[in-house]
Amino acid sequence: MNERKLFRESVFITLAFVGVLWCVKSWEYATSVDLSFLGIYPRTLKGSLGIVTSPFIHGDIQHLLSNTFPLAILGVGLFFFFRKIALEVFVIVYFSTGFWVWTTARPAFHIGASGIIYGLVSFLFFFGLIKRDARSLAVSMIVVFLYHGLFAGIFPFSDQISWESHLFGGLSGLFCAIHFRNKSVTEEALAVNQAIQHDDITEEGQANGGAEMPGAVADQVQIPPSLLIRFTNSTKNEEDAADDIISLH
Repeated sequence: MNERKLFRESVFITLAFVGVLWCVKSWEYATSVDLSFLGIYPRTLKGSLGIVTSPFIHGDIQHLLSNTFPLAILGVGLFFFFRKIALEVFVIVYFSTGFWVWTTARPAFHIGASGIIYGLVSFLFFFGLIKRDARSLAVSMIVVFLYHGLFAGIFPFSDQISWESHLFGGLSGLFCAIHFRNKSVTEEALAVNQAIQHDDITEEGQANGGAEMPGAVADQVQIPPSLLIRFTNSTKNEEDAADDIISLH
């Protein structure tokens, strides 16, 4: 795929998601309705809905702004540099972070998209360290330069910040980096592999006097292992916590 077209698609996908966040907040202001009750409230049936809805809910404009720019940059980076696995990574980070917050976090409404941000930062950083190819390492170093300050967010320094979401988002990103370490195969690499196979078959055919290779012989052509591309596949009741909202900054 043309890189310019791929970049446009990456921007469109990312801004579409960020746009939904702003639409939700605009609707809240227009109707004077507080949607914080759609956050994750751990270990309650009603609170489990927040696994899906909580990233769309933010406490105020400042909270939303603080998440908008990191989401835009990291989202474009994810879908541009790792297109083949980007959607899977995003979905895993999104739902696994919410699930573990619902399972283990403090009894309060956890809202915001910061868990996703921590997941994307973690994935982009650790994937580069694991793969160690030039592009992945470059992305990893850029992420460290831009967002190294996020590391402190995984510790319980403030009662009003959901450090649990930050922590589980980071762990989800690390899981994705390990899980997809051998699955991120680019179109260019596939083309190289196909070219290698074609050249080997051609040379073998020439060695046999220019005759076409029988199917049985073609099946025996071996690619050197170094050139192969491998694929691997609470103390509070919920009613008492109406004002106990934890924002994911």
